[in-house]
Amino acid sequence: MNGFLARLSRRRLLQAAGVGLGLPWFESLAGRAPAAPIPGETVAGGPAPASPPTRLAILYVPNGVNVREWTSSGTGTDYQLAPTLAPLERLKSEITVITGLNHENATPGPDGGGDHARSTAVYLTGVRPKKTGGSDIHNGVSIDQVIARQVGRFTRLPSLELSTDGSRTTGRCDSGYSCAYQFNLSWASPTKPIPAEQNPRAVFERLFGPLDTAGGDAPGVDATARRQLRQSVLDFVLDDARSLDRNLGRADREKLDQYFTAVREVERKIERAEQAPDAPPGAHPPAGIPDSYEKHVSTMFDLMALAFQTFAVRVATFTLANDGSNRAFPEIGVPEAHHQLSHHRGNPATLEKIARIDRFYVEQFAEFLNRLKNIREGEQTLLDRSMVLYGSCLSEGNKHWHNNLPIVLAGRGGGTLTPGKLLAAPDPTPMCDLHLAIARRMGLKLDRFGDGSAPLAGLS
Repeated sequence: MNGFLARLSRRRLLQAAGVGLGLPWFESLAGRAPAAPIPGETVAGGPAPASPPTRLAILYVPNGVNVREWTSSGTGTDYQLAPTLAPLERLKSEITVITGLNHENATPGPDGGGDHARSTAVYLTGVRPKKTGGSDIHNGVSIDQVIARQVGRFTRLPSLELSTDGSRTTGRCDSGYSCAYQFNLSWASPTKPIPAEQNPRAVFERLFGPLDTAGGDAPGVDATARRQLRQSVLDFVLDDARSLDRNLGRADREKLDQYFTAVREVERKIERAEQAPDAPPGAHPPAGIPDSYEKHVSTMFDLMALAFQTFAVRVATFTLANDGSNRAFPEIGVPEAHHQLSHHRGNPATLEKIARIDRFYVEQFAEFLNRLKNIREGEQTLLDRSMVLYGSCLSEGNKHWHNNLPIVLAGRGGGTLTPGKLLAAPDPTPMCDLHLAIARRMGLKLDRFGDGSAPLAGLS
């Protein structure tokens, strides 16, 4: 009885400290509930799944690319990666490079300027947004949210939206378009964008904090006091983890140790960023954001990988930068603003700098794929069980072209994709045909989406 009371008391302490640590999939526990679940663990609401479900990540990069350096050569499995995609060479068997896709509703049409606002708004909706600088915005529901409505009912969070630039829902931005269009990739309804989170601590709290916080703090709980009490999520759950460890096979025990190590490393990254001197209001980066862009991107990718590994979420989007971003890249020798460079007018020196930026983003993409590939789920990897869409709604930034978009789809989608090839879709093919194909592989039976009318063929 005393042991039961001690365990109950510990669980109450864990709940008061705001600890909710999800678990990865364990082959040892497949089909049955863990004997000693970690407090707050959200996957085992019943028996552990017999096999891990498919996850979907959508990554967005701004301002188009250096088309010449991006474009790969060859056909089918007999193709050569372009210079920009060289960081993916060791992952070539895990990716599908897709050409010929376009977003007609991102083109000017009768609306004139505003290609950057339309790019972000249209990329996942396929719908032409209403041109307004006021509050009467109107777009479409984004494909990630259509999917999340079905698969997000069984996870801690229905979906996860990340960004390095934060979000805006008011004000006028690109050529008279509301900032809501340019700063939000995900849309829950035609009038409701879903703001993305740029602060790693806030994302960590959503993944490992109390379920009722929705990114904030539980009522009556002071955030600073709770963090001091918690110190580290792992410090509080270690005893329960040891109890669980006895029920696992050797491979799963190694996986549990790797998982705890990954959580601790991410938490330490966040703490280091928070320990930096307080930034004045309006400074970049804001307080709590890592001091380098590369560190910021890497930390957000770490969090997304943990979210997928623990089934906290199955659908996530990450806007690496908002379209129209004027971020500079001094760390790779590009001190000029990205958007300004994208209007290169054919200048070879400017195009070379754009290629450097493009390659920087692909390098971050490759590192994320390697993270997923190094996480085992039975005989497969997390990358095998995922679809990771990488791309932009602009190809040629100088001319604001929205055709032949730069698109890469990685992963095997739980066996529903056959990567390792260059897929040349008839140009022009609606990008929404790819969205339909992805939705089908996530279990949805959609016949149409946006301006798409048929799932893209040739992916499997």
